[in-house]
Amino acid sequence: MYTNPGLLFKMAEQTTLDSLLEMGFDRNRAEKAVAHTGNQGIERAMDWLMEHEGDPDIDEPYVPPVGNVLGGTGGSDPQQPSPAAQPTAEGTDPAADGSDQMIHDGDTKRPMTEEEKREQIKRLEELMRVKQEERRERERAEEVDREKQRRRQGQELLQVKQKLQEDEMKKMVDLRQREKNDDKMAKQRVRDKIARDREERALKFGGGSSSTALTSPSAEGPPSSPPSQGPPPAKKDYNECRIQVRMLDGSALTSVFKAQEPLAAVRVYIQMNGNAPEGQDFTLLSPYPRRVYTELDMEKPLQELGLVPSAVLVVAKK
Repeated sequence: MYTNPGLLFKMAEQTTLDSLLEMGFDRNRAEKAVAHTGNQGIERAMDWLMEHEGDPDIDEPYVPPVGNVLGGTGGSDPQQPSPAAQPTAEGTDPAADGSDQMIHDGDTKRPMTEEEKREQIKRLEELMRVKQEERRERERAEEVDREKQRRRQGQELLQVKQKLQEDEMKKMVDLRQREKNDDKMAKQRVRDKIARDREERALKFGGGSSSTALTSPSAEGPPSSPPSQGPPPAKKDYNECRIQVRMLDGSALTSVFKAQEPLAAVRVYIQMNGNAPEGQDFTLLSPYPRRVYTELDMEKPLQELGLVPSAVLVVAKK
């Protein structure tokens, strides 16, 4: 008994499509799955649906190519069946696999009974659940890997930021240490000069009387030197400055700076130790008498600005 292969292929396509529809798949998606898998069985169609369910065009209307309509022969000659419907070397065609709703009965094929259909759909639904669970596990593993990579990148960025901050702090500490050393050397030079001046004044004003007092001491005790003799007391020279800074929130910072340090050093100290938001610009002013310091003032020494030996500065928004 001769059976048209094209008719069998069309029946196999229709049974695969019907099975997908009975399982709850959308008709448009089911038709796409049957067409893109070449009608190689319902399992292949299900695999295609699960692989492409996230495609942006999955729900666009299916338009079969010219000459390849769903259920057609797929060739230009209507008498010739499509390659997918050609018999295999064993004399069977793709419609005869276990996923099509046809059962071999000797040399003929019979449609599956309702009970066999339900059993097949039940098996395919279980297979679909297994595949979906595998996909979810794979997606969870990929999400864990992405999260690990994000954390690793965040830690590397944090380490780089900390390294930059440490380098900046080290530079500032080295700068302050050099300034301290320079100031120490300057103080030593001042002390040496004062000692030399005292020796010169002693030789100039009290050299003769001191020798006389040593040779012939008076019984009335050493005479008091007249007020007119000797140099006037020198004005005290302050080398340090105590600065108190009032912040925007009412808190206060206090630190000691060198008299020759610029006002910019105070601003850097406030930026590093204050609680102002990062990147917020501010200016400094003196309350009594009121004076707002400009960018040019930032380069001037504290002594030149009249802030020695102590002063109060107020932080104000620009």
